[in-house]
Amino acid sequence: MDFALSKTAQDLRDDLLAFMDEKVYAAEPMYRRQLEESGDPHFHPPVMEDLKVEAKRRGLWNLFLPHKTQWTDGLSNLDYAPLAEVMGRSGLASEATNCAAPDTGNMEIITMFGTREQQEQWLHPLLEGEIRSAFAMTEPAVASSDATNIECRIDADGDDYVINGRKWWISGAASKRCKILIVMGKTDPSGPRHLQQSMVLVPMDTPGITTVRSLPVFGYQDVEGHCELLFENVRVPKTNLLGEDGGGFAIAQARLGPGRIHHCMRTIGAAERALDMLCERVTTRTAFGQKLAEQGVIQTWIADARINIDQARLYTLYTAWLMDKEGNKAARTEISGIKVAVPKMALEIVDHAIQAHGAAGIGDDFGLSSLYAHLRTLRLADGPDEVHLLTVARRELRKHDG
Repeated sequence: MDFALSKTAQDLRDDLLAFMDEKVYAAEPMYRRQLEESGDPHFHPPVMEDLKVEAKRRGLWNLFLPHKTQWTDGLSNLDYAPLAEVMGRSGLASEATNCAAPDTGNMEIITMFGTREQQEQWLHPLLEGEIRSAFAMTEPAVASSDATNIECRIDADGDDYVINGRKWWISGAASKRCKILIVMGKTDPSGPRHLQQSMVLVPMDTPGITTVRSLPVFGYQDVEGHCELLFENVRVPKTNLLGEDGGGFAIAQARLGPGRIHHCMRTIGAAERALDMLCERVTTRTAFGQKLAEQGVIQTWIADARINIDQARLYTLYTAWLMDKEGNKAARTEISGIKVAVPKMALEIVDHAIQAHGAAGIGDDFGLSSLYAHLRTLRLADGPDEVHLLTVARRELRKHDG
């Protein structure tokens, strides 16, 4: 593996770093102020639209796409990974460049499995950043880490499907700009275990959808929300089927591989910013007659952080390279490995940054408590640690079979 960035990735990274320094970081206080002044936790601050216009102007738009478009010639996982890391340094950057989850995964699978009509109606406005989307899979009544447990019913009725079920932690669904859901449910409960599920496109304003609540993350309400949704006799035409009947599980797997790389690289970026904050704090604070930076335990935190971030980055870049070279299936062990290792690494660094900030670290002034809360969710999102550890262990044990 060549660890040097390609010229394409290096040029885009340089442009993205300039965008972050000149526009994104400066917009963060304005974003918070506009959100607070609105009185609505799900308000869309206008400054985000300004950032999106600027990102488009700079050619920093839809960078996650692996195929040729009007914006890029298509980026490999290895080329996109360092860009995702840069974006991870700010909570605004991914949306500003139209590279935010869950839209990225949704756009990819509509590109891969959608009909021309579905792409015209939903993919194009998503690519332009005109609307947002959500992915409705997780359910409160079953262990959704096993997607075959999903109980939401998608029953055929003439030329329509009728959907009944309850979903929760549907990220993005609280936004007024969320116009389309991709809903996973069972169309054939008696079929083979991995062929029972299908996915359908459901407009958010379809009768029968009730937003029960927007769920908080450790007390924080995200702008886009994480909603509990109730589907009661929700009717959509069969032409809204995404891909093939019974293909829902396979589509979900296709969606999750690249998404986990994106999560991990953004998390590494967040860890880098937390380390910067830690270092800035300890070089400006004095306790017991000396700078905090002179304390041995603080220096150990900083050294460990640098080592662990660099290890995590190399592991993730290797995984991205392997996915590009041999496909997602061949990199399954590595994808699971980084999904466990990277959030744990970042959480330790953010925890130390909070400790270095003292009482200020647990408030909202520096954003560290919110960052910790949201990074903690990554040990559950896209599969809990325990499922990924099981994958790694089983693959390792197979080497000793027979």
